[in-house]
Amino acid sequence: MSIELLIAKYGLLAIFLGAGIEGETVVLLGGILSHRQFLPFWPTALAAAFGSFVADQLLFLAGRHARSYPAVQRVLASPTISAVSRLLERHPTGFVFAFRFIYGLRTVSPVAIGTTQIPAAKFVLLNAAAALVWGPLFTALGYFAGQTIEQLLGRLPLPRHLMVAAVAFIVVVIALAVVFRKQLMKLAAKL
Repeated sequence: MSIELLIAKYGLLAIFLGAGIEGETVVLLGGILSHRQFLPFWPTALAAAFGSFVADQLLFLAGRHARSYPAVQRVLASPTISAVSRLLERHPTGFVFAFRFIYGLRTVSPVAIGTTQIPAAKFVLLNAAAALVWGPLFTALGYFAGQTIEQLLGRLPLPRHLMVAAVAFIVVVIALAVVFRKQLMKLAAKL
């Protein structure tokens, strides 16, 4: 079975699962696949949003119901989560909406939020709203990255196109993660 047939058959499921497990890279690649017309844009964006929403709900519930477990306590004891907790206490609504956009905090934040007194219904609403912004945004970024790669390098075979995009994305994310993490720590230290 060719990669194109696999994408057509399982692509949206892969985007749904990948958005929940890994996140941005998978959704950006979904946008590139949309640009290459292997996947339709809006179903891809919605699969990304829904996958992210479901994963964050599960992580929130883990924090809410397993806060006394040693694994959760270890996560909560990390310096990054301490900074997250201070931001969360100061700006709960803004933080719940924004955490998925801060690379490196996407997985641990819902667990930390689950350990707080934020009502589950409020988290569901804010999580849904943020996911509905995040999914189409990152799918669109992938779509436009696909266009840019094609303009710069021509129409590459799909595996090469995806590899170039993944490498470029990883470099950008690492640079942004370093900058955002430093800024987050500075902001948390002021609180």
